[in-house]
Amino acid sequence: MFAILLALAVTAGLAPAIMTWLGRRGFYVLALAPAAATVVVAMRWPTEDHPWTERISWVPALRMDIDLRMDTLGAVMSVLVLGVGALVLCYCAEYFDEVKRRVAGFGGEMVAFAAAMFGLVVSDNMIVLYIFWEATTVLSFLLVGFYAQRATSRRAATQALLVTTAGGLAMLAGIIVLGERAGSYLLSDVIASPPSGTAVTVAIVLIVIGALSKSAIVPFHFWLPGAMAAPTPVSSYLHAAAMVKAGIFLIARLAPGYSHLLAWQILCVGLGGLTMILGGWRSLREFDLKLILAFGTVSQLGFLMILVGVGDANVALAGVAMLVAHALFKASLFMVVGIIDHQTGTRDVRKLARLGSAAPALAIIAALASASMAGLPITMGFVGKEAALASLLEYRGVGGWEGGVLTAVVVVGSVLTMAYTVRFLWGGFGRKVQSRPSAAVARMHRPSPAFLVPAGLLAVAGVVAGFLASPLGDILERYAVTLPANGHEIEHLAFWHGLTPALGLTAVVIVGGVATFVVLRARRRRLGFTTPPLGNADRIYDAVLRGADVASLALTRVTQTGSLPVTQGVVMVTLVVTPLVALFLGNRNRLSVAGFDSTIQVVVGVIMIAAALAATILRNRLAATLIVGVTGYGCGMIFAFYGAPDLALTQFLVETLSLVIFVLVLRKLPAETEKRHLTGFRPLRALIALAFGGLLVVMGLFAAAARSTQGVAVDLPKAAYEYGDGANAVNVLLVDIRAWDTLGEVSVLLVAATGVASMVFRHRRFGAAPRVADAARHQGADPDGVAAGDTSSTPPEPPMPLARTTWLRGSELRDPRHRSMVLEATTRLIFPTMVVLSIYFFFAGHNSPGGGFAGGLTMGMALVLRYLAGGRYELGETIPFDAGRILGVGLAFAAGTAIASVVIGAPALSSATIEITLPVLGDIKFVTALFFDLGVYLIVVGLVLDVLRSLGARLDIEETATTAQAGHTTEVVTNA
Repeated sequence: MFAILLALAVTAGLAPAIMTWLGRRGFYVLALAPAAATVVVAMRWPTEDHPWTERISWVPALRMDIDLRMDTLGAVMSVLVLGVGALVLCYCAEYFDEVKRRVAGFGGEMVAFAAAMFGLVVSDNMIVLYIFWEATTVLSFLLVGFYAQRATSRRAATQALLVTTAGGLAMLAGIIVLGERAGSYLLSDVIASPPSGTAVTVAIVLIVIGALSKSAIVPFHFWLPGAMAAPTPVSSYLHAAAMVKAGIFLIARLAPGYSHLLAWQILCVGLGGLTMILGGWRSLREFDLKLILAFGTVSQLGFLMILVGVGDANVALAGVAMLVAHALFKASLFMVVGIIDHQTGTRDVRKLARLGSAAPALAIIAALASASMAGLPITMGFVGKEAALASLLEYRGVGGWEGGVLTAVVVVGSVLTMAYTVRFLWGGFGRKVQSRPSAAVARMHRPSPAFLVPAGLLAVAGVVAGFLASPLGDILERYAVTLPANGHEIEHLAFWHGLTPALGLTAVVIVGGVATFVVLRARRRRLGFTTPPLGNADRIYDAVLRGADVASLALTRVTQTGSLPVTQGVVMVTLVVTPLVALFLGNRNRLSVAGFDSTIQVVVGVIMIAAALAATILRNRLAATLIVGVTGYGCGMIFAFYGAPDLALTQFLVETLSLVIFVLVLRKLPAETEKRHLTGFRPLRALIALAFGGLLVVMGLFAAAARSTQGVAVDLPKAAYEYGDGANAVNVLLVDIRAWDTLGEVSVLLVAATGVASMVFRHRRFGAAPRVADAARHQGADPDGVAAGDTSSTPPEPPMPLARTTWLRGSELRDPRHRSMVLEATTRLIFPTMVVLSIYFFFAGHNSPGGGFAGGLTMGMALVLRYLAGGRYELGETIPFDAGRILGVGLAFAAGTAIASVVIGAPALSSATIEITLPVLGDIKFVTALFFDLGVYLIVVGLVLDVLRSLGARLDIEETATTAQAGHTTEVVTNA
């Protein structure tokens, strides 16, 4: 199973290149991956006694191992997801007329969705299941929003994302509660030994809410019809065989353990029945063929929710049979609608007449699939519906009346299903009392055989499955027997059960459905089909969003007045009051405040206090920044005195780099704070500041006093050497013991760098820093994206006179007034030493002070020095690579170590020690965490380079352009 996931993921990654190379034929290549996976699943079909299981160590301490388990239900869903997915990809080869960049990405997204759905149905670990669950949500957002230039597509994608994500968050809370109560996060465990209690009931309700939102059950049903703004291949896959089945699958998976809960029955069975009737009724009101099928899908999902949610073996068997039938006929019908739309340019039933005569093969395919949807004999839909009616008639439930009520609901819903099926066929292919085809049909081109084959195969499969009902039933019963039979024997699926009450109800459904269609067609206006029934869910959704906006604005008006000091004061007061209240109400330990250990601590402390006080009264921004830096350097000195060289080194480097960044920004601001900004009650600000500082001291003292046993820090050096093969406990912590935390932190750094650069580089984000050789080509234009001669954005820079002596290449283009020969010469000498020191820190950090972070900061300081001495062109001469690519390579190294560990069967981010002997160097031992540290190193270097380009070089360009523009304006005025 992991191999299938990996193969699908690799195919998805290569999809854009394949599509660009092969064009539309690339879809056939992409289809090979899910098709081959379908064959693998069929060859290794599991049984309930011997499910197919795999385990990959991921984060064992958090019980997040990747546990994969495929039983009968998982295998059935896998075949549907993979098999239908392969046919949909083949269908895409004819649906799209040409392969543009977005279509190439579309192919990869479809394969990625197949991988996410497969991972969802085979995940035994509920946390991993949730990850795949949300992956389908994100991919659905991308696929539904394929036509991003259309407002309807953007709205539909956002609507589906918000609804399903909200349900997913509720489900995550339920998973955590259920996993903690059960003592296991494995689905197989929580179903085999279900816990009980109020907390478990709440957890199950939250999980069911997530399933209802995914499967478009009332009140979450409205997002599915809106998602019809997506291309038809998306609808035929996500909204027929894959995504909307995820909720149904999860309910079916949990039913053996929790279907007896009253809340379960109300949500699954009650809302399922309401959805079946409401969706069927709404489908009779639509004129768009795709919307008819969309509301029909909502109705069918409600039907499926009833069958899998009841908790009876026979009803569940019918539910799984209908699950298979629905995937086959609904995917086929969506493909048929896509062909009609592609060939005629419309899906409106009012513009289609005599299409059946113009495209008889397409009409036959639609008729076969529609027969299964309506539950007519010889189809799998008939087998499933007959089994459902027969089992519901025998089902009594807790009160003895549930079976009769559910049967009545299903019969009414089935009548509506029959009615909208007839309306679909009549509206799409009927003659409609016209002697000639409509204009849209008259100008259509007959679809190619390759276009018809995927839909035809699914439609025929629905009929063949009906004839193979008995052997298919033997397979599906392996799931049904996991539920209680409630005193009845398992009723085997069969193509024909004889003259039974269920057959009589089927006859009623057929007659009633046809009659309903005839009556509604004749009396549409009289029945008031011009206004929405029972309200409009889309309008309710919009009203909820507007209410959320109004509430957030009201809260913002109270908490954020637009004044930065007020906002900061509210935040700091909250941070002071909340912990102090908790400290006052909770248990407190006796404080034992120790004095100073040495005179040097007193001296450093006095200097830091004096610097902090001076920063509050200085009006010069640069002086205040430098004084604040004194407090940081003082903190680094204390680290050094207490024997923490790594912390001291990092503190000094970070403080220095921060000062440089502040200076780069402050040069765009006035030197001193203006008097009009010195507003507010300053004693109150001082009181808040003192309270916040005091809080930190008090909380630190109480935290230290609360320790009742020996701290873990005592054992860290030994653990670092034994488990991480490193003598530097700090570095081993960062790259091995808590590498997950570090990976998250460097990811945040990358996002921050991208955000800063995106705000500063308004025209173009990517590109290496300009080099001296580029200056002649740009002829003074903005080297970061503004074309030469575009005076509307950036005026040309004045030519810079060349100096005779140049220590740095980039200095050739600097104004001699801004150059420092001493700084240039010093940089020329010191820069190589700093680079060597940076590399030393990187390699030595596992056993000595240093590491990837310290080495990256040192290299960043070297870049800062080159920039200050040589200007922006010197950055390009130093590192002629795009900062974004450096950041990406660094993240790839960091994340790649996690993936590599999993591939070889070890927990993610676990490290190994490798010892080799080289001819000259002798014995060398290094730890694989070095590659993770290399990623950290590159990310820090890329971050510094990005900041220098954003806040340094870019501001230089704008300042020069402003100066040149001012000079140009002055010259024009003078000449005038």
